[in-house]
Amino acid sequence: MLFRDRLDAAERLAAALAPYRGCHPLVLAIPRGAVPMGAALAQALDGELDVVLVHKLSSRWNPEYAIGAIDEGGRVFVSDPEADDAAWLAAEKARRLDELRRRRALYSGGAAGADPQGRVAIVVDDGLATGATMLAALHAVRARRPHKLVCAVPVAAPSSLERVRPYADELVCLHAPADFRAVGQFFARFEQVEDDEVVDCLRRHRGRDGDDGPGGRKPVPG
Repeated sequence: MLFRDRLDAAERLAAALAPYRGCHPLVLAIPRGAVPMGAALAQALDGELDVVLVHKLSSRWNPEYAIGAIDEGGRVFVSDPEADDAAWLAAEKARRLDELRRRRALYSGGAAGADPQGRVAIVVDDGLATGATMLAALHAVRARRPHKLVCAVPVAAPSSLERVRPYADELVCLHAPADFRAVGQFFARFEQVEDDEVVDCLRRHRGRDGDDGPGGRKPVPG
């Protein structure tokens, strides 16, 4: 399966998530790549868009390799504790937490993110490689007591998909190929998403989160 771009992937995910249309789900995108996807999903599902701020913790030997992830509350998930020493991990945590605080200020003006408590929360990313970032995101959202926690990705490494599965109430993945090497392998276009695009997506969708009024929502599926 090859996706044209992230919006094509979002359209296909929206079809798989169609039962949630009408219950005003909270779509939480992992910046930066997943935010345009999250915007398209929120629109298709008549939901609310926000970001869930997590950052991978990188190995000193390979910046692309995630040894874990951290959320904006400072909660840490370490997927490979043997990959680096404690001093490196502590310094990496501090660096990434500073970056998450910068992003929250940029994306939301420092305001708190949308509250998932009691709602269907759909955490979306553009793919799962190691799964560490998604695991941190699911932990962060679960701690805020959503009614239902859904993980949605277009493509994933099969082993990462199984690692993530126990932490979501529902997992939606369109493609989990045995020959997975990298997320970008399955997109014809996979451009870098910059902060200004994230800010624009959030600004355009802000205000869609208001109360639908009595009778304005369907019961939550499942």
